[in-house]
Formats: sequence, C-alpha cells, structure tokens
Amino acid sequence: MGLLQEGQIIRSTYEVERKLGEGAFAEVWRVKHRFLGRQAMKVFKMIGMTIEETEQLLGEAIMLSRIGHPNIIRVFDANVTETSGGICGFFTMEYIAGGTLDQFWRSHGTNLVPVETTVDVITQVCRGLVVGHSEKPPIIHRDIKPQNILVGYDAAGLRARVSDFGLAKRVNPLTLLASARGTRSFKPPEVFRDLKADSAAGDVWAVGSVLYLLLTDRLPYGNQSDIELFDSKCFEQPMIPPSRINVQVDPVLDQIVFRALALKSEDRYPSAIEFLADLARWKPRPSGTRGLQKSHSTDASKSVLGSHTPANESLARRMVEQAVEISRGTGKLSEAADLLEEAFNKWPDLRADKEYLVKLWRRGIMI
Repeated sequence: MGLLQEGQIIRSTYEVERKLGEGAFAEVWRVKHRFLGRQAMKVFKMIGMTIEETEQLLGEAIMLSRIGHPNIIRVFDANVTETSGGICGFFTMEYIAGGTLDQFWRSHGTNLVPVETTVDVITQVCRGLVVGHSEKPPIIHRDIKPQNILVGYDAAGLRARVSDFGLAKRVNPLTLLASARGTRSFKPPEVFRDLKADSAAGDVWAVGSVLYLLLTDRLPYGNQSDIELFDSKCFEQPMIPPSRINVQVDPVLDQIVFRALALKSEDRYPSAIEFLADLARWKPRPSGTRGLQKSHSTDASKSVLGSHTPANESLARRMVEQAVEISRGTGKLSEAADLLEEAFNKWPDLRADKEYLVKLWRRGIMI
C-alpha cells in the first residue's frame, strides 16, 4: 500500500493521479495541480516530518531549482501532508512524461543508444551539474545515476534534466570534499577508501559511468551480474575501451570516457565544467566514415542494472492511438504528448517512428 491513494486531494490543491515509482526513501506520484496542471510529487517515507525538517532536507535542491536552468528539474513546492503512515514531507517538481534515463536507455531494447544521442544527453547533464559545481564552495550531487536523470521532449527536442538533489551538499571550502553518499556502482574508487572523499570529481566519475553505460550497455568496472556486490576490488581489472564494444565510438570519445573514469581523482576532470568543455568540442564522424555494423548490445541487453518490464508493442500502439485521439481536443496537445512519450518506453521502435509528432505537439502544432 502506498503513502497516497489515487483520487486523494492534498492541501486542497493537488489531486493524486497515479504512482510513478518508489525508492528506499520516498515514493513519487503524478498529481494534478488545481491551476497549473500535472506535476510530480515526491513523498518522503520518514514519518512525522515537520515543515522545517522538509525545508532543511530540500535546501540545496530548492536553491538550485530557483536558478531556473533548463537541465535542472524545477522544484515548485515543499510542505507536509497526512499520508496512510502519518505526517510526511513532500515536494512537487516538473512532471517529465518520458521518465528517467534508465527507462529511455531500456526503451532501445537490443540496440545501443545512438552515439550522438548519448553525447547530447550527457552534455545536457553536465550543463546542469555545472550550476552546482560553479558555486563557491561547489555543490555536488553525490547520486548521479540513470534513475536520477529525467529525459523528455520540449519544443526544441530531447531534453535531459538532473533530478533528485536530496543528497546534494556543499563541499568543505578548504578541502573541497564531502562525505560520500549515493549508489555504490556509480561511486569512484576514492570513496571506497575514505567515506569523506566525495567531490565534484566524484560527480564526474558518476556521469562518466552513465556515459559508458549508454555507449556499451555495461558498467565500466565491476561484476556485471550483481552490482550490489560492487566494492574496491572491482577496479583491479582494466576498463575495456567503449570503441571495442561499440563500433560507432571514435578515439576522441574513448579519450573523454577514459579521463572521466580515471582511477585517480587528480587525473580526472576536476568538475563538470571541464568535462562539458571536451564534450562540446566532440564532433561525430562524417557518416561516410562510420562503420556499417549496426549498434547492437553484445551481452544480455539492458540487464546490467537489473530486470525490467518487458516491451509491449500492442499496449504501446494503443497508447499512440489514444494520444492521437486526445490531440484533436481543444488544448489537449500537452496531454497527448505526455501519453506518446510514455508509449515510447513500452516499445522501442516507436521512438524513431513518432518522435517528430511529439516535437510538433510540444510546439503547439496539431496535424
């Protein structure tokens, strides 16, 4: 049983529509604001939270969201509410119908994510992190992973947003370090030796790991069959260059990946600022020089982060039909685009076939 129920009204403002997901510390629900439309609501499982505790927990996230960067998820409201378990804190943020980067990655099925798309997404992630890394002292995320990156479409096309700044923290202004938090399989080697060694370079490592995952369907280090057993011994084996797994990866991108994932933090990009600069300079090879081999995953496709819901073509196509029907209603293009993005994650081939349609709808163009 969830903390909220479908149809529940919260603080006379939000109507709960459905549950989107759940983690160790919180549940995420889609809600409809009385005046502003759909939003996502994250409800913390900690019972008995006060408004002051909620504000303290969300301090860095709220500060970053007020900057209004397009690659950082916007936080709209923070408060407490009565749940099935008692009083819990919550906050509301942008609702991204496309869901997480984990879902986006899995939606490509047995195909690898196109290299250009991968670099575009990771470049946008770095742009968002630069906002925190440029602070004095820097604010580090500490839990970058596919589940904490949201990917959807706006009028300009595909847009990635860094989310879940719940573990974000300002580093010590003297050492530029902070205590380590986050997901073990996306943490750098130094935090396995010193739990107070997290840094902006640690965020870089996490983004580099996500980049490697999108390029290869593997993690750069560690036991691919059980990421829960990830420990410092995993770094003893050399990392396989992405180009040996994905023929579309060129030597320049290989070098960027290797620097982002350098075992010694001093050899790594010191922050997302420098990482972003190299990504921005990268250019895809001319189409005539690319390999003819199609980018298929070389091992159990998309299984490295655990099992997932299998693709469902019939459901996806029904959702497309429903989205087209909804789009014919007055003022319904945004709702139709939301449904179409959800359908993309049910069947991978739809993204290539219908991406143009969601872009038009996000621009307010009905066809």
